Amino acid sequence: MRWISFSANFVTALPKIHRKALASLAVLLLVAFLLPSSNSSVSTPLPLDHIVDTDAPLFEVPKFSIRQLKAPWAFDTVPDNETLLVPMGGQRNSYQYIVRTGDTLSSIFERLQLPQKTMYQLLEADLNVLALDNLKPGHTLVFEKQDQLLQRLELQFSLAHKVVYQRKEGDGFEFNEVQLDGDWQQKLISGEILYSFTGSGKQAGLSQWEAQTITELLKQRVDFRRDIQKGDKFEVLLSRQYIDNEATGNNKIEAIRIKNRRHEINAFLFEDNYYDEKGRNLEKAFQRYPFNGHYRKSSNFNPKRRHPITGLIRPHNGTDFAMGVGSTVVSTGDGIVSRVVRHKYAGLYIEIQHGQSYKTRYLHLSKSYVVKGQRVKRGERIAKSGNTGRSTGAHLHFELHVNGRPVNAMTAKIPIAVSLTGKKKEAFQRQLKDYLAKIETANKQQLVLNKQNANTSTL
Repeated sequence: MRWISFSANFVTALPKIHRKALASLAVLLLVAFLLPSSNSSVSTPLPLDHIVDTDAPLFEVPKFSIRQLKAPWAFDTVPDNETLLVPMGGQRNSYQYIVRTGDTLSSIFERLQLPQKTMYQLLEADLNVLALDNLKPGHTLVFEKQDQLLQRLELQFSLAHKVVYQRKEGDGFEFNEVQLDGDWQQKLISGEILYSFTGSGKQAGLSQWEAQTITELLKQRVDFRRDIQKGDKFEVLLSRQYIDNEATGNNKIEAIRIKNRRHEINAFLFEDNYYDEKGRNLEKAFQRYPFNGHYRKSSNFNPKRRHPITGLIRPHNGTDFAMGVGSTVVSTGDGIVSRVVRHKYAGLYIEIQHGQSYKTRYLHLSKSYVVKGQRVKRGERIAKSGNTGRSTGAHLHFELHVNGRPVNAMTAKIPIAVSLTGKKKEAFQRQLKDYLAKIETANKQQLVLNKQNANTSTL
């Protein structure tokens, strides 16, 4: 009562104009409260789970039209706000999820309400491929369930590359990395420098990645800012991969010719390395071991190794060295750091991309001296060895990948020679002759096509 009396006295004491404004505001609030909400039809959650259909681009989060279907996931209900889970056409109990910006495997499993135990089983199987911690927007995950369990997970990087994780008897998964050969179509892209090489190359038909790869490869032979001038010519012979007539995004740069006013700059692919017209290696040499000094090999490369207890296939895609915690680890070649990651099983690890063909990995580290995107030189200190992740003792696990496939780093052919000699040089000369013939044929075909187009335009 005191509060009501105080409020009445307070209002009475207000100026007349203020009392009118206060009364008008009270009326408006009463009307707004009594009127029905225009969104009342969607304020109540739908009784069924939401599955979404879309043809929108992969790298955007599109606005979806919602359709109601039976609950797609028997583990638990899919959250109402889940918008990127779609049923696979013609595949019962299979659902597709398109990875978007900010996604991690953990956040996806949490959002889809999948058991954490299942995720750890997948990560354990993933140890020797390390694909699941490299999810990027546009990648596709395909989940397949049966008997209330995730039976199969497929990670699709592209039309030509995927990793399949299949549940085996007991608690565990095995993986199979699938890389399709597809159809490689050769193409000559030629043009004239108008401003920069990268910009002119893209205008002629090169992708951003292809143009940058060329400048990175030839940077020791030519200064693209100072030496390349307007009017210079370039020719790039490359092959692009297609699956069912659809480009996968994979490509190989096979031959490069840049005709400068003063000289010609060439690069030709031969046995996964680039050489000039005289057979001199354009890529800096690798060193075989990721350290200086001597350390004992404690485990060899074995892609068919089985777990001693479960019997599941657990490939060992690298070589282990018995190195005490804190020993210096160096890069085996010049490159760019592509990953620095802490992994439940691989521990702290570093991945370095060396040009177009080579990639190295260094696992179970205790400390990293590099960051993602950093350029490193052969022999440069990048880390200290350790005992992180799932490890039975201090050691370094070292991997070498060539063209996306793990190889035995102790026996694989790596760039170590300065120039080709003997039979290797003879084989290179034959390959060089073939490249030049294909470039000449493509140029003649383009001239004929240009004449035909010119004649057509004059009619």
